[in-house]
Amino acid sequence: MSTAEYAVGTIAACAFAGLLFKIVTSGEVRSMLTALIQKALKLAG
Repeated sequence: MSTAEYAVGTIAACAFAGLLFKIVTSGEVRSMLTALIQKALKLAG
C-alpha cells in the first residue's frame, strides 16, 4: 500500500511542478518579475 501512496504523491508533485512552471513562464508573471528585479537593482546601486 505504501508504494501506491508514493506513486500518487510523486504524480501529484510532478503535476504541481508543471503548473508552477507554466505560471512562472507566462508573459505577465515574467514581466512582473523583471520589473521587480530592476526596481531592486535601482535601489541597490
